Amino acid sequence: MLIFQNGRSASVLARTRAVVMLLGGEPLGRRYIEWNFVSSRFERIEEAKADWRAGCMKLPDLDNGEFIPLPVDPLPPPNSMS
Repeated sequence: MLIFQNGRSASVLARTRAVVMLLGGEPLGRRYIEWNFVSSRFERIEEAKADWRAGCMKLPDLDNGEFIPLPVDPLPPPNSMS
């Protein structure tokens, strides 16, 4: 990811064939990151961790066979992850 300053020009050179996506808009503001959770609200990170521990998050189809605990979370896996 690359963030350009407002009002500055930029150039991109690809040495091989490439697909580039440009996304613009207002700055997103502060982000909190913990493990696989990202939010603009710290409280939401804590909610996501609690939901993960309780098995309340919808996992992708065909990718719900293995529970991966939070890195510093010694809790056993919940009964269901779907």
